[in-house]
Amino acid sequence: MRDDSGLSRRRLLGLAAAGTGGLLLGGCDQLNRSPGFRSLLEGAEGLTMRSQRLLMGDALAREYGAADISPAFKANGSLGVTDAAYRAHLAQGFAGWALRVDGLVRQPLLLPLAALKGLPQRTQITRHDCVEGWSAIGKWQGPQLAAVLARAGLLPEARYAVFHCADVLGGAPYYESIDLIDAFHPQTILAWRMNDAPLTERHGAPLRLRVERQLGYKHAKFVMRIELRAALAGLYKGNGGFWEDRSGYAWYAGI
Repeated sequence: MRDDSGLSRRRLLGLAAAGTGGLLLGGCDQLNRSPGFRSLLEGAEGLTMRSQRLLMGDALAREYGAADISPAFKANGSLGVTDAAYRAHLAQGFAGWALRVDGLVRQPLLLPLAALKGLPQRTQITRHDCVEGWSAIGKWQGPQLAAVLARAGLLPEARYAVFHCADVLGGAPYYESIDLIDAFHPQTILAWRMNDAPLTERHGAPLRLRVERQLGYKHAKFVMRIELRAALAGLYKGNGGFWEDRSGYAWYAGI
């Protein structure tokens, strides 16, 4: 696989793996604040990531049939957004909204929702596994993230895709990040449609990330901007995600 930036998938794998060493797990209790214990957790997370990727390679997460779709799909995370600009876009069906793609790219983009709908679409029926212990199966549709990144063109230093979201929790904006291995996985899509209907606000309209081989908190909702970065250090608390910064969640949440 190769995108228009000239990066082969093999090179993407190497570049992304090289960028993971500086990640730190946040601690939410006294034990986690111990440098020795944090070092142990960080090593375990890295081992989990390397082991899963060695075993699974490019394998797809399981996909289901229409008869398997859950009759009710609980909404995870924020159920709404109070930001005035978001609410104005919501009221207009996001007709004037555009996804911003910037950072370490050759061509920054502003992609209206209509443009994202006009890209080749992937539809997949997958299981969402929440860290809280529940699961549900849903049908998702949207362009592959790889196609969007290819249009922007990655600079050689790019290692991570960061998803900046419209919702705010406890006074802090929600965000998440993945590395280029997951960004270029064929099941990683920017979903605008769920169960054959446009996303509702509670499920993350207008756009949410689906990164099917990771737990639900990685599936960022209300995505407004995708920033390509060389490192996660210096971004908020440096752990790569809202819950990673505040509750010690693992940055790599592979399942």
